[in-house]
Amino acid sequence: MNNGKKSLSLEQRKQLLSVLKTRFEKNMNRHKDLEWVKVQVKLEAVTEKLWSLHEMERTGGEPDVVGHDKKTGEYIFYDCSAESPKGRRSLCYDREALDARKEDKPKGDAMSAASAMDMELLTEEQYRELQKLGTFDAKTSSWVKTPSDIRKLGGALFCDRRFNTVFVYHNGAESYYAARGFRGLLRV
Repeated sequence: MNNGKKSLSLEQRKQLLSVLKTRFEKNMNRHKDLEWVKVQVKLEAVTEKLWSLHEMERTGGEPDVVGHDKKTGEYIFYDCSAESPKGRRSLCYDREALDARKEDKPKGDAMSAASAMDMELLTEEQYRELQKLGTFDAKTSSWVKTPSDIRKLGGALFCDRRFNTVFVYHNGAESYYAARGFRGLLRV
């Protein structure tokens, strides 16, 4: 980042595009019928999104293209790391939950961290879509966007994959664990 702004140097952009291209080519099952050249043109046209992808990469998310919205023309990136991103674990669900903790507060919360990176948490449906592309969170778990009626009652949802099955669970939103992080989504 340059001077606290959400931008990357030319060298950082080149390096990130190289990493993203390599990952794209290694994982064609995630984006059948899509071409890297078109993705790269889009990325180079909206460089502020590169900053978000850089943050996803920096925190261990290993972002990759998982779809293309034909209506908007946007490419959809998800965090595709095998386990919940290491740089985004030990967080409670949201700021309200963080503020409610009286002691043993975590370093932050998933919703604020995602917002600071200009991305969104995956929904349960998106998480299940991700799991069709491979095996993710076999040892960890990830917070997912929680419906407001559940959140109003103090709860939050998280998902993982065990026994070759995707599970959705609940916890108090203020809880946090070393093996729970969050996965994000970015539209470019």
